[in-house]
Amino acid sequence: MATTPAPPAPKSVDPPARSILLDVPFLRLWAGTTASGLATWALPFVLGLAVLHRDLSAAGLGLVLAARTVGFLAAVTVGGVLADRHSRRVVVLWSALAAAVAAPLLAAGLGRSLLLMTAAAALAGAGQGACRPAFQALTAETVDPGRRQQANAAMTMAVRGSTLAGPALTALLAAFLDVWTLLLGIGLLWLVAALVPGRGAGAVTGTGTGTDPATATDPAATATEAEAAGPAPRASFRTEFLEGVQEARRHPWFLAGLAALVAVIALGYSATSVALPLISRDRYDSEWVLAAAMTAYIVGALGGALVIARLRPRSQGWAAFAGLAAYGFAPLSLMFPVHPGVVVAAYAVAGIGIELFNVPWFTATQREVAPDRLARVSSLDFLVSYGLAPVGLALIAPAIEAFGVTAVLGACAAACFLVPAAAALEPTSRHFARTTPAVDRT
Repeated sequence: MATTPAPPAPKSVDPPARSILLDVPFLRLWAGTTASGLATWALPFVLGLAVLHRDLSAAGLGLVLAARTVGFLAAVTVGGVLADRHSRRVVVLWSALAAAVAAPLLAAGLGRSLLLMTAAAALAGAGQGACRPAFQALTAETVDPGRRQQANAAMTMAVRGSTLAGPALTALLAAFLDVWTLLLGIGLLWLVAALVPGRGAGAVTGTGTGTDPATATDPAATATEAEAAGPAPRASFRTEFLEGVQEARRHPWFLAGLAALVAVIALGYSATSVALPLISRDRYDSEWVLAAAMTAYIVGALGGALVIARLRPRSQGWAAFAGLAAYGFAPLSLMFPVHPGVVVAAYAVAGIGIELFNVPWFTATQREVAPDRLARVSSLDFLVSYGLAPVGLALIAPAIEAFGVTAVLGACAAACFLVPAAAALEPTSRHFARTTPAVDRT
C-alpha cells in the first residue's frame, strides 16, 4: 500500500536581530559612557570660563590641563591591568568615582589654591584614563558578538555628540550658573558614569580567534589542577602589562593599525590643530572657518558612525584603513588658497573616515584579542592615541617656523595617505583578523 510522503519540515528562520537600542544593559552602559564623555569635554570649557572670570590665570589653566593629561596617561595603563585582574564594572565604578571626587576639589581650589586644583585635575585625568579600557572591555561583556559593531557605533556617537553638546550645554548653563556650580555639575556627571552602568556577563565571547587553539585546555581539568595546587601567586603589575603587550604582538593587523594611528594623530591631527587657527585668521580673516571646519568634522564623524553601524564591507580592514587615510584631506585642504567651503568639506570627509576606521577597529579588537587580556590591549591603544598627540603638538609649531606651513602640511598629508596604505599591506589587515573569516551567504 502506497503511503503519502510526509511534508518536508519547514526551514527554520532566525528571528531578526534585536536592535541594540532596545537592550537595557547596553543602554545603561551607553548612558554611563555618554555622561563620562560630557564631563570630559565640559571640564576644559569650564576652566576656560574661570580664566575669563579671573579666578584662574592662563598659565594656571595650562598647568591644570597638563596635569589632567599626565593623570590620564599614567592611569590608562594601570586601568587596563586592573580591568583584566578584577571586574570591569568595579573598575568603572571606582575610576569614575575618583573623577567625581576631583570635581569638588577643583571647585574648592578655584581662586584659592593652584596646587589643589593641579592635584585634583591629575585625579580627574586618572579617573578618566582608568575607565576607558574598562568601558571598552565591558562593552564586549555586555553585547553579543553579532551586535558589537552596532554597539561600538552607538558608543562613538556618544563620544562625538559629547564634543558638541558638552561645550554648548556648558555655555548655556554658564548664563545662569557660576563656575563653582558648573564644576560640581561635572562631578554629578561622573557619578552617573559610576553608578548607572550594569554588570557585564562576566565572560567575553567571540569567534574564538583570540585564544590560540594549540594552547587551549579543558576548563574542568584546569579547575581541578588549580584546586590541587592551591592559589597561584599574583603576577606582578609589570608582568601582567607585558602580557598585554605580548597579546598585542600576536595580532600583526593591530600593530599595523597602531602605526597608522600614530601617523594620523601625531602628524595629521597635530598639524591641523596648529595650522587651522592660523590659516583661518591669516588667509580668510575670519574665525568662522575654524568653527565651521571643526563642527563639520564632528558632524561628519556622527554620519560615519551611522553608516558603519549597518555597513559590513567584505574587506573590513582595507575599508577601515581607507577611512583613516581620508584624514589626509584635512591638511591637504589647508595647503592652498581654496574656497572656505572646500576646507569645511575636507574636514567633513575626514570626520566620516575616522569613524569608518574606529568602529571596525574597536569591534575587531573585542573579537580577536584574548578575553582576559582585552582591557590591557585596549589600554595600549588609548596610550598611543592620546600619548603621542601632545608630542606631535609640541613639535609641529617649531617645524612650521623652520620649514613653513605649506611644507609641513604637505608632509603630514602625505603621511596620512601613505602610512595607512602601507599598514593595509600587512596580510592580516585585510579582515582585521589572523585568519580569513568565513563568508556569510545568508
